[in-house]
Amino acid sequence: MEPTTLNTARLHLRPFVPADEEEVYTAVQDPEIQRWTMVPSPYSREHARGFVLETVPAGWREDTAYSFAVRLGEDGPLVAAVGVHGRGQGSYEIGYWAAKEHRGHGYMAEAVAAVSRWAFTEVGAVRLEWRAEVGNTGSRAVAEKAGFRFEGVLRAAVLRGGTARDSWIGALLPADLGLSPSLPYLPAVSGRL
Repeated sequence: MEPTTLNTARLHLRPFVPADEEEVYTAVQDPEIQRWTMVPSPYSREHARGFVLETVPAGWREDTAYSFAVRLGEDGPLVAAVGVHGRGQGSYEIGYWAAKEHRGHGYMAEAVAAVSRWAFTEVGAVRLEWRAEVGNTGSRAVAEKAGFRFEGVLRAAVLRGGTARDSWIGALLPADLGLSPSLPYLPAVSGRL
């Protein structure tokens, strides 16, 4: 897929580029980002360089992952990252982190909502999943504010540091955003397994 730029009322979202390396490195030094996301820990300059030079371009080129740098306006500071990657057969997963100094302003939910809408209308997602390790209340608040519905707990679904941990899971469907789905949806009849 061709790299895409999105805009919201306050934010400019575009694929990461090599010039973002220093801001990515600096933001991801935050222990909370390393604790709650799947970025390497400790996070080195080489990790940031590989992300902006190799990982992001390869994802767009191969149609497997779409990572956006979230900025306050086109020339503003990096406030967050949002990425979508395929899970198979129309299912995609969204992940994100916000730079510490930009949390609490609603930027993350605004960016997640914009990328979610794009995933349904441009990528053809049938279902968009959000997952976070149980206890990551900030991530859950963002997901719920962006319209994701909490679906439950996946036992031992996060493998980190040699330990299996439980994960929350939620999902967003096109209809949740007032969009037409790319495939008909036949929900389960209530009360039946």
